[in-house]
Amino acid sequence: MKLRSVLAAALPLAILASPLSAQPQAADPAFTPEGIRSIVRFLSDDLLEGRDTGSRGHEIAARYVASRFEEFGLKPAGDNGTWYQRITLQQTDRTDTPGTLTVTGPAGRKDWTHGSDVLIGLSASESHLDISAPLVFVGYGIEDRKLGINDYAGLDVRGKIVVALRGYPKGLPSEEGAHVSAAKRQAAQAHGAIGMVSVGTLLSMKTRPWAQMVHFADEPDFTWVSPEGQPFDDAPAIRASASLNDPAAEAVFAGAPRTLAAIRAEADKEGGRPKGFALKSSIRIRNESTTRRVTSPNVVAMLRGSDPKLADEYVVLSAHLDHIGISPAKPGDTADTDRINNGALDNAAGIATMLEVARAAAASPVKPRRSIIFLASTGEEKGLIGADYYARHPSVPIRSIVGNVDLDMPLLLYPFTDVTAFGADHSSLGPIVAGAVAPMGIRLSPDPMPQESIFVRSDHYMFVKQGVPAVFLATGFANGGEKAWGAFLGGNYHHPGDDMNQKIDWNAGARFAEANYRIMRAMADADTQPLWYAKDFFGDTFAPTSPRAPRR
Repeated sequence: MKLRSVLAAALPLAILASPLSAQPQAADPAFTPEGIRSIVRFLSDDLLEGRDTGSRGHEIAARYVASRFEEFGLKPAGDNGTWYQRITLQQTDRTDTPGTLTVTGPAGRKDWTHGSDVLIGLSASESHLDISAPLVFVGYGIEDRKLGINDYAGLDVRGKIVVALRGYPKGLPSEEGAHVSAAKRQAAQAHGAIGMVSVGTLLSMKTRPWAQMVHFADEPDFTWVSPEGQPFDDAPAIRASASLNDPAAEAVFAGAPRTLAAIRAEADKEGGRPKGFALKSSIRIRNESTTRRVTSPNVVAMLRGSDPKLADEYVVLSAHLDHIGISPAKPGDTADTDRINNGALDNAAGIATMLEVARAAAASPVKPRRSIIFLASTGEEKGLIGADYYARHPSVPIRSIVGNVDLDMPLLLYPFTDVTAFGADHSSLGPIVAGAVAPMGIRLSPDPMPQESIFVRSDHYMFVKQGVPAVFLATGFANGGEKAWGAFLGGNYHHPGDDMNQKIDWNAGARFAEANYRIMRAMADADTQPLWYAKDFFGDTFAPTSPRAPRR
């Protein structure tokens, strides 16, 4: 979906009607390259060993952030009056025995092991998984009334394993498509399925080749554990999952009414939605895993609002503090091989931005009218775990949180002139962001890479799912940004090269901090809180009774 490029002239009337003429005006605070650099330098130091979730390095980073919050004069907003919301996590790992997947059907019996032409998912609740069932092809496996899609119509999948195409139909708006694609397991569960396997479309295989999927297939799974001790699973009845490469997928479709090639050809057309049917094959999935419990904290602070009428409304500025730690040694590595993933830009730079905004807000002689919550989340790299836990167990009632801006991996490698606010098309946060940064000569640009489904891959999405208008703010593709993003994503992203040896533009860091301060003040000081647009998909799905702004 293309985001509309909106400037101050396009602001909704409710926002235009709320300039702060009746409020004392705060001078714009100073943000310096040195301020951003000093924070990034500390958080990306080798001694923190890549800030992996649950690690000693992450604990040091959390204490550093808490000490800065205290230095600024903020109030703790974690558990029991502390800075920390400590989360118990369950880590699920593979054993030395690889999982196996067996397809039995018209082509006979064929077996694969995990990491070959099949990738077998881990189960948080079954360490000794052994499940067999008939197969039903369910198209993309999407069901959503608002989008008018029901790929399960006329199909009986009770007690069976469903086979679904990866991704979503061409022509579906990217953010809505990314959301319903992420909800496929819940849809399968609602219809009584006990497992799900996925096969690639022509587009999905181009976007994320099999070799890339195999590269990340042996990483452990994480989920948060409830206060009652139960690991969270959004579709617990889906006991088994797997992804299939072509040889395994062809075996699954042997003897089917339509070939896999014909299905993929249909799916590759605009609006193509292959219909489902029962397959003539069955699958057995076996897998062994082990689990252990670890803990890791979110770090949470609050700046109380100055307006008695608005102080019980909260704006959340978030950034994830964790990264991916130390890479395993590879053949040929020496004692001097750098294996520490320092995460300077991902996401020490986001945390530095948040801390500088917190410093400026706390020091301002004119405090924000609404209260501000600053959240340094854990477990983002493990599946948005810390943000999901916080959004479900917030410091304040969730309905009093009126908006969220998430800061994840601002690419401070070029003098950016635009920003992208992923999710800006769904609420008045879009024009708020555009109007706030326009005086800096910065424009708001559309999502430049909708095929990557960024909207569901960062922490703000966890707030959206709780009904809160939210955006993920990143530096844009203009003025050399596209080249810089391409080089980074193909090079230093999730790599030891994301460190202080990069040619980081610290002036861009100061400029990004100023932009976010202006956005935060615009959200906190306006008479009207951020609102979902009328008839917006996400607003209607997650906040059906909340007030609306007219779409412009």
